[in-house]
Amino acid sequence: MQGRALTTTAFATLLLIALMMGGNHVAARIAFNNGVDVATAVVFRSVITAIVLMVLIGVQQVPVQFTARHQRFLPLIGLLVGFQSLFLYSSVARLPVALALLAFNTYPIWIAFWAWLIYRHPAERPLLIAMPVILTGLALALDVFGAASGLGAAGQWARIGAGVAFALAAAATFGLAMVITQHEAADVDGRVRTATTMTVAGMVALGTVALQGGFHLPSAAPGWWGLATLTFLYGTAFTIMFTVLPKLGVVGNSAIMNVEPVFALVLGWLLLGQAIAPVQVAGALIVVGAVMALGMRKRP
Repeated sequence: MQGRALTTTAFATLLLIALMMGGNHVAARIAFNNGVDVATAVVFRSVITAIVLMVLIGVQQVPVQFTARHQRFLPLIGLLVGFQSLFLYSSVARLPVALALLAFNTYPIWIAFWAWLIYRHPAERPLLIAMPVILTGLALALDVFGAASGLGAAGQWARIGAGVAFALAAAATFGLAMVITQHEAADVDGRVRTATTMTVAGMVALGTVALQGGFHLPSAAPGWWGLATLTFLYGTAFTIMFTVLPKLGVVGNSAIMNVEPVFALVLGWLLLGQAIAPVQVAGALIVVGAVMALGMRKRP
């Protein structure tokens, strides 16, 4: 998409995907508030999405062929995404949804770090410029000094520390998964790669469910609606990503979809009553703007 404008239809489709992904996390919080635990939610989301994609692969007769390299690295990518899913939902369960997603949006920094550490690729200049902007915006959004909340730094971190740690862990594992995908599995069809990833992620979550003694299903009707909605939104978003976007000539991870935290901010306020201070909203917009600018920049 570099060098040419998005069509109105493509732009609207990307915004729809971002809305559904933001809505998925808000629905997850509703499920968590009504008895569902993180591992149960990840199992439902991952397994059903994998089934949908497998059906799509069969209907579209997508060839499925793996090289020895793919067979080594695809399970690792799935394992990383499985832990990323558990970490991110754990953050959503503890923080306002938008703040969890904003902390997760530091993943471009982690991508640069892992690419340098593993493949010795130096960070690009635009990312080096954007890093302090992203971190400054995140500091404002999280109210790290507790000024907006009135709790002070110690009180604020006692309240948000665990959630932020989970979100950053999710960003780190996602960044690592993206770097490995780029270098070791980029030539695998996106539908096939995502189906295998979701299958392994579901297995990781199933293992977690087994360790904790079984599924924690909803204790009230809103929990069932939340669980069903997060699964529907997540699976539908991925289906659109692999069926509609290619026909529109749009790359599936377009930067436009990084407005997801903004949608989550609005939905969290409307549906969950999660309000944040104006300075935190400003910080959120700084983070989203910087990440979108990185994604939309022209590359050589």
